[in-house]
Amino acid sequence: KPFVGRAGQLLDKMLASIGLDRQKNAYITNVINWRPPDNRDPSPEEAAACLPFLRRHIELAQPKVIILLGAVAARHVVGVSDGIMKLRGRWMEYRVGDRMVPLMPTLHPAYLLRQPAHKKLAWRDLQAVRARMAELNLPESD
Repeated sequence: KPFVGRAGQLLDKMLASIGLDRQKNAYITNVINWRPPDNRDPSPEEAAACLPFLRRHIELAQPKVIILLGAVAARHVVGVSDGIMKLRGRWMEYRVGDRMVPLMPTLHPAYLLRQPAHKKLAWRDLQAVRARMAELNLPESD
């Protein structure tokens, strides 16, 4: 299960702050479907092997908005090598089938637990996501 423990609890609070709930209207997946040894970042080869499966997950979920959590996700999903502090808060687009989906990179909850002063940056990103959801007339959870 993706995002468990303290980082998962923080993620749930982050999602709830913009009307999302992983039980109702948010789908969460990882770049790879296993934890690399010693909790290291996935290698380029591991991520490349899993990318077709990740793309299919996204296609099946049919997202209206995508939130990428952290530099690893940004690097492997959209193929950018810029650091997350440079990428976060800037809208990008991701092709899902025959349409483009708005994508917002933001800070990973585990990083925010280590650097709580940066929660304000993630909050700004989440506010931008909430605004985009409103523009798209996406319902919030109860």
